[in-house]
Amino acid sequence: MIDLNFKYKDLINFFKDNSPFKPELAIILGSGLGEFAESVNTKKTFLTSSLPGYPSSTIEGHAGKIHFSEYDGKKLLLFQGRIHLYEGYKIYECILPVFIAYKTGCKKILITNAAGSVNLNFHPGDLMLINSFNGINIKKELTNLIGLAGVEEKNRILDFPSSSFNKKIIVAALQEKIELKEGVYWYSKGPSYETPAEIKMTRLCGGDAAGMSSVHEAVFSSYLGMETSAISCITNYGAGISNAKLSHSDVTETANLVREKFERLVKRIISSV
Repeated sequence: MIDLNFKYKDLINFFKDNSPFKPELAIILGSGLGEFAESVNTKKTFLTSSLPGYPSSTIEGHAGKIHFSEYDGKKLLLFQGRIHLYEGYKIYECILPVFIAYKTGCKKILITNAAGSVNLNFHPGDLMLINSFNGINIKKELTNLIGLAGVEEKNRILDFPSSSFNKKIIVAALQEKIELKEGVYWYSKGPSYETPAEIKMTRLCGGDAAGMSSVHEAVFSSYLGMETSAISCITNYGAGISNAKLSHSDVTETANLVREKFERLVKRIISSV
């Protein structure tokens, strides 16, 4: 196990010295969803490339910025971009946004991502509230990260997604008249997209959407005792569902098309927490 407090001592001290306020809610913005950060009142921005010990994001659609922002009187910590295992990083690097949020005092975290549809009733442009996930492909890494959890930690992890937080998200969607699907997010390590056979297996095993992020962030934030919920933007059909060849540019383009809907939903969520 890595001693995160020791390894990232300089990074955490940097935020203790430079944070303009204690944030109430952290939001991790997934592929193509980072433009949300431009729609709120930002007080201070840090480039991750300038932070001590913070790994560089190498993926298009992940700007590598951390914003201390405000909206509707709520203090926010926005992560415009994330780090993935498929970029070659270790799991203790990939959960840095969660660790920073926790260390700066956040009690709640909303995780967002771009995902491919597995459920045949889900289509590009849909938003899906994650009601469970399958992280079997990352169990080893998670065990290396948090060790053997005690009873209290296990109960925290079992509370993902936070039932109270999810209820607020559902109400927010109703208030904005946004259709919000619900389903199971299936994690794969990447770096390639899933094959048609893997998508079919995922569907048979109960998955509704597939992606390469979020699960380790959600497990770790829940382990730390943070109220955690997650939303997927369905940006493409899973392999084999359509004849189209998958590409990352399609992911970001579709995310841009649902920008207005995503922005309205997240702003309503912020107002309700």
